[in-house]
Amino acid sequence: MKNILLSNSGSTRESDTLDVPDYDAREIVGRIYRDHLKPRWRILAVAIFTMVFVASTTGAIPFLMQRAIDDIFVNRDAGMLYFLPIAVLVIMALRAAAEYVSRVTEAYLGSRIIADLRTQMFEKLAMSDIGWLQTTHSGRFVSVFMTDVLVVNAAAVQTLSGLAKNFLQVLFLVGAMFYMDWMLATIVLCMLPIGVWLMQLQRKRTRSSVRRTLQETGDLGSIVTQTLQAIRVVKAYHREAQETTRARAIIDRTLEYMMQTKRMRAASGPVAEGLSGIGIAGAIFYGGWQGIYGDLTLGHFSGFMTAAMLVYQPIKSLAQLFNTLQEGLVASSRVFAILDRDSLVSERPEARPLAVSGGGITFDHVDFSYRDGTPVLRDFHLNIPAGSRVALVGPSGAGKSTVVNLILRFFDPNEGKILIDGQDLKQATIASTRLASALLTQDPVLFDDTVRANICYGSEGASDEEIEAAARAAGAHEFIEKLEEGYDSPVGESGNALSGGQKQRIAFARTILRDAPILLLDEPTSALDAEAEATIQTALDTLLQDRTVVMIAHRLSTVKKADMIVVMKDGAIVEMGKHAELVAAGGLYAHLHRTQFADSVEDIATYGPNGSAQPAEQ
Repeated sequence: MKNILLSNSGSTRESDTLDVPDYDAREIVGRIYRDHLKPRWRILAVAIFTMVFVASTTGAIPFLMQRAIDDIFVNRDAGMLYFLPIAVLVIMALRAAAEYVSRVTEAYLGSRIIADLRTQMFEKLAMSDIGWLQTTHSGRFVSVFMTDVLVVNAAAVQTLSGLAKNFLQVLFLVGAMFYMDWMLATIVLCMLPIGVWLMQLQRKRTRSSVRRTLQETGDLGSIVTQTLQAIRVVKAYHREAQETTRARAIIDRTLEYMMQTKRMRAASGPVAEGLSGIGIAGAIFYGGWQGIYGDLTLGHFSGFMTAAMLVYQPIKSLAQLFNTLQEGLVASSRVFAILDRDSLVSERPEARPLAVSGGGITFDHVDFSYRDGTPVLRDFHLNIPAGSRVALVGPSGAGKSTVVNLILRFFDPNEGKILIDGQDLKQATIASTRLASALLTQDPVLFDDTVRANICYGSEGASDEEIEAAARAAGAHEFIEKLEEGYDSPVGESGNALSGGQKQRIAFARTILRDAPILLLDEPTSALDAEAEATIQTALDTLLQDRTVVMIAHRLSTVKKADMIVVMKDGAIVEMGKHAELVAAGGLYAHLHRTQFADSVEDIATYGPNGSAQPAEQ
């Protein structure tokens, strides 16, 4: 199912990245109860008991008012003069205590629901297939994670408890009204069906405006995240005003949808008040008529009118809470849409840990396409012997990164198999598959933690000696020691406290510490200066020994030492061989080599101006 989302430009666009089914209200409420409230049934029972007690004391107030007027003012009963005030004090004290316990338990349950949902969502996002995460704006995830969960809490506990509490108060008060005088009660409540009908009419409009508000909030989050991540480019191109205008357009649309919701919410109270006024006016007329021409006593009528006035406030609250509930149902649908999404990469129940000996990799006639259906790999067949170095070369879009992604099982092939040491990756556990490989990219990823934590990321049991040894091997120990807190120095968000070369060395140390039998390299030294590249390249030469290495090569100068160069184009292998062989063949690799080294005296001397190998001098 696809969902229509609003894009940042304001036009609608079709997106299958954040599909939000229309969950049934009973399904949502039942799920919240089953997953979050039922496991805490004792606290829930306390909350329900205190709500019932508070509602029952509200129903007792009209009877106390009737007794006060009839027994004290009319019958002049001195005994009731002492009894009733004490009874009121006791009842109100117990009511206050119950109200406090009720609010505390509601707050606890609500906080636990927020914590549970955020934990489940974070785990779901972390375990989801990378393709879905990459094609969905991160701002939408953040919006659901931060904003929608709070709305769910309001609906799940505050609104539902408010509905329950106010409904119980209405129930007890209406019961008291019918007990006192069924005709007066019927007159007061005659407008209630009209109010229910109006709320049903309002329900769809409220859901629609809330859904659009939350969608726009997600788009705004995407713009904020994108702008902050690209702030250097924004400032370098002097686009601050344009980005602000773009954000303001979304903010204005969000405000418009929010005001639609608030107008409908604001209307519910006056409508309920107006309908209640009609009923109370009729009750005053009928009660006055019975007082003049019938046998209705002042105490009886006063007690009834007290109940009628008291029932007005919870009815008004119910009307307002109904709109809040619609907001919660929409937010719940967005939360559950993420939690219920099936990952495209799943682990089979019978999956077994991958037993890696040498690290040989085989692509057995693999076909693969991403979500848009465009083929990326076509009948891709490649055997990478254990302990060999294989370089993937080709123009942009050839499928080189896809090969690495499939080895890590970020995706599963549409057809064919991928095997490591003869074992189908689909038959192995995901954890063991990824533990068999270490990934080093040209854009190092560091977390907002210490240097030590970043080096041992994925190797949490490593000792200080092992961490330092990995740092020394990566050429990072010297600069780490110069940091204010050494290995315990914070690296900042995304490693912003360090230079590019320092970040790459820490990432390299992490790879060394991982000590995986398969090493996946995506031109890790391409963004470094000559000195930093030489340091890491020397360490790389040591690390590559006795490992299966798959490297994505953007600069052909890095592939000359490879045991085999695989040249790719349009998802297929067009050439294979060693550097000199491929240059001499005059194919795509020779063309790429000629393009990159047209001005290289050394290569022209070796391979000729056309990229053809020159004969050795006799």
